[in-house]
Amino acid sequence: MQATLPHAAVGPLIREWRQRRHLSQLDLACDADISTRHLSYVENGRASPSREMLMHLAERLDVPLRERNQLLTAAGFAPIYRERPLADPALSAARQAVELVLRGHEPYPALAVDRHWNMLAHNSAVPKLLVGVDPSMLLPPVNVLRLSLDPNGLAPRIVNFAQWREHLFARLKQQIAASGDAGLVELLHELQALPAPPNADLDAPVESSPVAIPIQFHTPQGVMSFISTITVFGTPVDITLAELALETFFPADARTAELLRRLGDGQNPGQG
Repeated sequence: MQATLPHAAVGPLIREWRQRRHLSQLDLACDADISTRHLSYVENGRASPSREMLMHLAERLDVPLRERNQLLTAAGFAPIYRERPLADPALSAARQAVELVLRGHEPYPALAVDRHWNMLAHNSAVPKLLVGVDPSMLLPPVNVLRLSLDPNGLAPRIVNFAQWREHLFARLKQQIAASGDAGLVELLHELQALPAPPNADLDAPVESSPVAIPIQFHTPQGVMSFISTITVFGTPVDITLAELALETFFPADARTAELLRRLGDGQNPGQG
């Protein structure tokens, strides 16, 4: 997988993003309402784009906010997008929205992650499903992809391990293609090198959901099955919010829903 690398000038960066989006110079020039010659001059360093032109091209190319700052810096401009911790007072409204979604999703599990899949927040259902995981896997920052695939994490309990692993790899590759993030490339290589857990049956038949690939894992009460959705903030202008995602898990069958309801009520799921 190819990551975005630093360049001495902004032109090669623009060309790299254009090629990443599988656009010709003519495609981008038409979309940005500029001449192909001018775009060619910018990419070759024969013309310097204004800040407005640079942001216009970045918008057309759907460049992530963090990488837009890199474009600005390469062109000699100051970055315009800030990155604040989620606890920053300026993000209080967004933080409250995250907490509302997480709490409102109970008794089903939900969590918030950053762009590298490090867990930033979770609701009360998540720890109940992590009982028995090696404590070293839960030391912050907790990477939820590593937690899923590491033999010391949830991997030995995942029934459809091979299918779920390939699903996570495909999701990660899509992110890399969209963002060019070198950290995600390193994470993918790390996860691909992890061994399958000893008890993983890579050839076991998997009962698939009609709408999505589920994650199925063993619990003392039986197999729980979930499908998940990803939610992101619309039109963010802060890097932290632009890179934050909420993953909410829903029961894929009635038995899982009942077990989660009992867990949420503080009951032993094996009762009744």
